[in-house]
Amino acid sequence: MKKPKVVILCGGRGTRLREETELKPKPLIEIGGKPILWHIMKIYSFHGYNEFVLCLGYKGELIKEYFYNYQLHTNDCTIQLGKNHTTTFHSQTDEEQWKVTLADTGIDTLKGSRIKQIEKYIEGDIFMVTYGDGVADIDINKLITFHKKHKKIGTLTGVRPPSRFGDIVAKENKVISFSEKAQASGGLINGGFFVFNRKIFDYVDCGENCDFEFGALEQLAQDGQLMVYDHPGTWECMDTYRETQHLNKLWNENKAFWKLWK
Repeated sequence: MKKPKVVILCGGRGTRLREETELKPKPLIEIGGKPILWHIMKIYSFHGYNEFVLCLGYKGELIKEYFYNYQLHTNDCTIQLGKNHTTTFHSQTDEEQWKVTLADTGIDTLKGSRIKQIEKYIEGDIFMVTYGDGVADIDINKLITFHKKHKKIGTLTGVRPPSRFGDIVAKENKVISFSEKAQASGGLINGGFFVFNRKIFDYVDCGENCDFEFGALEQLAQDGQLMVYDHPGTWECMDTYRETQHLNKLWNENKAFWKLWK
């Protein structure tokens, strides 16, 4: 049985990371020398899901170039110049099993429209969707099992995000404890890592103003067709320069919680 495809939303401008996204799309901002998009794809690939559909928008041509020249970017090679030009790559990677569809879905298109536009690339009844800026130590197979069991149209992954500014516990102005990146004590938020049945396409259209969260997800919830998978582990997103630095620090210190692969 063919495994579900993974749709990744890669079209946003990343305005909070303007110092980086002036030159590249947000999914190509690097963690440990690799785009965050690569890290997200590795999470899925670790669990056996290797077919991807990337919804491109802002500077999408750079994402196309990255994957078109992926072997050149990631391997040593020998190039024979001249009339019989050849290139020999000297190593293999786990990513050779990836199949990546790169779909232009508009520069300023909202997410609902991007999802509708890639309907033609989804063959089976179940497929997955996630954002191009969030990582987690999530068990994708458990997520899929949860979705199949409840038999609703959609599943979103609920996460408990880290506090953006840390927590200070004080008594009579004396600091009792301090945590730079404490876990937020509030409820669940939408962390992406969605699973949908094809019926989700009835909730979106190709108009560029068709949103996803403020539209399709709200309507699914009203119709009783949206379930939440409570992810018990860790999740973080790369929304600001500070978060980019933090994720790189985790990677460089071998503390990258999302690195499930060897």
